[in-house]
Amino acid sequence: MCNLYNVTTNQEAIRHFTRAMIDSIGNLEPELDIYPDQMAPIVRNTPTGRELVKVRWGLPSSADAIFENAKKRADKLRAKGKEVNFDELLRMEPDRGTTNVRNVNSKHWKRWFGVENRCVVPFTRFAEPDPASQQAGGNVPNAWFAGNEDEPLLFFAGLWVPQWRSVRKIKEGEITVDLYGFLTCKPNAIVEPVHYKAMPVILRNQDEVETWLTAPWEEAKALQRPLPNDELVLLPPRKTVGDEQ
Repeated sequence: MCNLYNVTTNQEAIRHFTRAMIDSIGNLEPELDIYPDQMAPIVRNTPTGRELVKVRWGLPSSADAIFENAKKRADKLRAKGKEVNFDELLRMEPDRGTTNVRNVNSKHWKRWFGVENRCVVPFTRFAEPDPASQQAGGNVPNAWFAGNEDEPLLFFAGLWVPQWRSVRKIKEGEITVDLYGFLTCKPNAIVEPVHYKAMPVILRNQDEVETWLTAPWEEAKALQRPLPNDELVLLPPRKTVGDEQ
């Protein structure tokens, strides 16, 4: 599951690749490591045109997952002899979001499969924790992957949700924000030795970006497949923000 990626590019390159006509992000940092629940650039469809914008990473979790977490919290409070207003507890249950979407047959995700909720997420490399490289007593280092050693601009196939009301962090309380996440699929032979469960769904060219952003769902979902082995590389170890060397 990809929970860290990097964007090293400029706005003009993203706009050109995606044919975005509206730029709403201000200035984009020349290099940016992105972690869950941070604001990050995406390109999305809007009624006024294709837009480059910053959105918060982490789609809404399922109602069942939030209910179960609230139930566990309520049980702990009751065990301490405290009274519980479960409806209020459920309303304020934190949801830090779901970063990656794998099961596209889930009813929870199907409401957002229309072109109005699809987006593409720019990246130049992405990380997966690499336990095999862990030193005794140290943190698990990251393995980094890219299209090639030059780290070209590519895109994840994503979904976005407008103006979702929830509690992301207890200290924030209830907020209403736009959210995004991206699809995963089974890993190819480059990623599998590091992360055997999944890899992000990667769009390699303008045709694939157009298909994802404009095609009917039955056509677009065919892009949920591993990238060919010869179109992805494991980068040499390097010191990057968030890594422990």
